Amino acid sequence: MNYLEELNDKQLEAVVHVDGPCLVLAGAGSGKTKVLTTRIARLIDCGIPSYNILAITFTNKAAKEMKDRLEKIVPGNYAFVGTFHSLGVRILREHADIMGYDKNYSIIDSDDALSIIKRIMKEKMIGNSDITPSFVRNKISSIKNDMLSDSEIDNYFSSGNDVIIKEVFYEYQRILRQNNSVDFDDLLLLPVRMFIEHKDILESYQDKFKYILVDEYQDTNEVQYKLSKLLASKYKNIFVVGDPDQSIYMFRGANFRNILNFERDYKNAKVIPLEENYRSTNTILEAANSVIKNNKERKEKNLWSSKGDGCKIKYLRAYDGRHEIQLVLDEIKELYREGYSYSDISVLYRTNAQARLVEEMFLKSNVPYKVVGSYYFYNRKEIKDLICYLRLILNKDDEISLRRVINVPKRGIGEATLKRLESLARDQSISMFEAMSKGKELAFKELILDLINDSENLSLTDLIEEILSKTGIREEYESTKSLENELRLDNLEEFKSITKTFEDRTGSVSLEDFLEEISLVADMSEHQEKNDGVTLMTMHSAKGLEFKVVFLVGMEDGIFPHQNAFFESQGLEEERRLCYVGITRAKEKLFLSNAKRRILYGKDVINPPSRFIAEIDDSLIDIDNKNMFEEEKIDKKKYYKDEDVDFSDGDIIDHDVYGKGVVVSISGDIITVAFSKKYGIKKLLKNYKGITKG
Repeated sequence: MNYLEELNDKQLEAVVHVDGPCLVLAGAGSGKTKVLTTRIARLIDCGIPSYNILAITFTNKAAKEMKDRLEKIVPGNYAFVGTFHSLGVRILREHADIMGYDKNYSIIDSDDALSIIKRIMKEKMIGNSDITPSFVRNKISSIKNDMLSDSEIDNYFSSGNDVIIKEVFYEYQRILRQNNSVDFDDLLLLPVRMFIEHKDILESYQDKFKYILVDEYQDTNEVQYKLSKLLASKYKNIFVVGDPDQSIYMFRGANFRNILNFERDYKNAKVIPLEENYRSTNTILEAANSVIKNNKERKEKNLWSSKGDGCKIKYLRAYDGRHEIQLVLDEIKELYREGYSYSDISVLYRTNAQARLVEEMFLKSNVPYKVVGSYYFYNRKEIKDLICYLRLILNKDDEISLRRVINVPKRGIGEATLKRLESLARDQSISMFEAMSKGKELAFKELILDLINDSENLSLTDLIEEILSKTGIREEYESTKSLENELRLDNLEEFKSITKTFEDRTGSVSLEDFLEEISLVADMSEHQEKNDGVTLMTMHSAKGLEFKVVFLVGMEDGIFPHQNAFFESQGLEEERRLCYVGITRAKEKLFLSNAKRRILYGKDVINPPSRFIAEIDDSLIDIDNKNMFEEEKIDKKKYYKDEDVDFSDGDIIDHDVYGKGVVVSISGDIITVAFSKKYGIKKLLKNYKGITKG
């Protein structure tokens, strides 16, 4: 058993544990995968048949890694190592008939489920904008993962839109049954129900899997918790590994209290903390410990490392968002000169909306990068939709943009209508827009004409707000509560930061100029992700990864912790766990950055530094004073005059970019100015600092 010699004392204690329940509190970077695989090998060496061992992970990637490691130690073993869902598939294949299915049942994916729900809603003529198919799908998933009974569904879904959800749910279930199909949620729910209703089948699996190991136990939801508890209830040889301090998936239904309550579920459970970290320096770990200790609902543990203290954490305080990323880029270039490769470095942000500015500045700086877990900002669906609305407002004959957004959000305008309009436009030699003359298509035409009128009198940022409101895009994403739609809303609001920055820099509210500028940045041919590039990603995406150098950007109250956390029960503690995860991704160097002010969602906001920074002991942080609080620069960079300036038709003005021009009309805060032939007519904000009367 040479493999035991590689373990530290606590890892060894966990690995040699054989019978009875055991909870391993595995801190970040403490070698939990090694403990799991080595324990399986140890059980086999102790004479336990490998086919009596069940190891459950959360992802196929984690399962493959564990299988590969185990095969090297114990070749040819028969232990079941897989995800909760793969276990569910196996159980159902063996007993599908018990639950009323043929053994050749089909498993439908989330897209198939959504198609079925759309068909049901169409047949039942459910067209309420407050209740979209994806919203219904998420609700159905919650019903199954929370294991609600029919009576509970009747009680909880008894009024308003909930009645519609209940109606669709039962019809959806009927269709699945009729087609001998199950969805991914059924793969867990059906085995649990079968075990509850058929004790003999449960006992056969309990005898089969006498030794159960569960990875990432803090991420289990109700049905996963119930499945593992049922299987372990006879022999109680359940060995769970996890870290309540790294539970960051509450929005997916994960219940971190499952791991906190393990000792209540199993009275004689052995608890082993793994506190030696093999990843990071002690300075980084002390920072993580000092933040997470402020959470009340947790298990006490303190990470430490034999790697030494390393260097202090560097705190970069900028005067605005662009300055912040420039400071980050300056540090990255210096790290590269020191010998770090770009792939050693990661920039982590709280929301995808922050990625837009980060990506844009990296692109312009020629520092190679790759984005994990998200699309390039301008290539995201919701942003493409919004830009197409802008293009259609600028040019109502733009048929490419019209085709994209005429049914975004859903308006009941389908391919048949588009073909008829196309034929009519061709026959009469007019545009498709002009050909619109009745019903839903006419309503869309009037919407665009209304927005064209708005564009004549509003700033670009205000125009974006009108588009989001009047088209129904915002309402559609708000009506469907999911992480994906929250991110889409964040991205749409962040687009206002782009228009606001453009207006601040040029004073122009010209839609034509704005679209011309962003088309250059949005050109995907310019966006080349390199293998040796800095990794850009959200903190959620970073879980399980590690880098020599990590930058946590946007460390401000309202951004991180996210503003929503202040209004949700347990919200702040979940954000603090996310901060703990972010900090512990760093192996050698950690940078924290924020800005005194930034343009966020189109508004100039001033956020205080993140409370998480204050929770880190001052002795661990190196404050870069030369970049701190450059108040004077903020004043010098003010874009607008404090007082309103009165203009009259015919006034001569001087613009810092376009030169001399003549005021030709005035509408509220906007003046229209005729410049030289090179620039033509521009719409400008009256109080832009770069304008002086001639």
